[in-house]
Amino acid sequence: MLELILPFLISALIGFATDEPETYYQPEDFLKVKKIDTHTHHNAESTALTDAAKAANFYLLTISVDVPSYPTLEEQIRLALFQKANNADHIDFLSTISLENWSEPDWAENEIERIKKTFDQGAIGIKIWKNIGMTYKDENGNFIMADHPRLEPIFQFVQDQGKTLMAHLGEPKNCWLPLDEMTVNNDRTYFKEHPEYHMFLHPEYPSYEEQVEARDNLLKKFPKIRFVGAHLGSLEWNVDELAKRLDAYPNFAVDMAARIGHLQFQSQKDREKVRDFMINYQDRLIYGTDLGISGTPDEDRVKANALTTWQEDWNYLVTDETLENRVVTGSFQGLKLPKEVVDKIYYHNAAKWFKIKMN
Repeated sequence: MLELILPFLISALIGFATDEPETYYQPEDFLKVKKIDTHTHHNAESTALTDAAKAANFYLLTISVDVPSYPTLEEQIRLALFQKANNADHIDFLSTISLENWSEPDWAENEIERIKKTFDQGAIGIKIWKNIGMTYKDENGNFIMADHPRLEPIFQFVQDQGKTLMAHLGEPKNCWLPLDEMTVNNDRTYFKEHPEYHMFLHPEYPSYEEQVEARDNLLKKFPKIRFVGAHLGSLEWNVDELAKRLDAYPNFAVDMAARIGHLQFQSQKDREKVRDFMINYQDRLIYGTDLGISGTPDEDRVKANALTTWQEDWNYLVTDETLENRVVTGSFQGLKLPKEVVDKIYYHNAAKWFKIKMN
């Protein structure tokens, strides 16, 4: 009897031994796998960040944003084109909108014309930022929210052109908490350094719920637009809440830029819930970091920081090791996602939602 079943036992053991490398990536596979980081900011002519990406088998998307400390929008486009000219096979870019001259009757027409020019130059979409909802006010003194009717021609144009709309609307829910109650360390650092965006200090501003509602209204108004919610769609605090929106809006995907720490924080409490979420919504999750480069940088430091960030994220997503970092307090276990899920998060979803054409 043993002679009969022994070949099957050997076969099963061999299958078990070889199944794991076939099903899961290992830490050492990091450099081998094609990856896309859809959320970076290149505000310098230095190609150090792109050079790091090439070394790590990454393709990048650089994003223009109407941030006060950033170069002008025109300069950001020039720098994006500079990066593209020097690394045509490794980078694409998004443009953005400006709410300057909002009160002018032909504001929307002028913005559409400016955005069209950036599309003609190669932009594959636009990004809108949290200054919508947190900075600009209309002629009546009300905050301009994402669902404001005067923004609709812009979004309609983006949709008609077959481009992608990325939106950083609102902030992490931590933004509405005092510093000592925030869940992750990078939020605590950011809002300490940027009190103008720390909504706990500005109760007269729109609430977290109003920011999310305005974004949801935008999704309802434009159900056919390709919409990528930056930073886990500002629903980073709870994968169940994010799942509800992904179920409700099939045109909605989210990037993970600067919010993986929130997934790690949730992993500390219920790793299997986070892992199940990642697997269940594997077609709607896109890898990004929010890495940036500006001015006259220390290029070696830029490269080292990028590689460390990318490697740490990779280890969290592909291994089940016990890990630590500066973002969360305490250790957490990696998710060890299957290869097909990792490939979607790092590559296929970005190519689909942004229509990235790589050689």
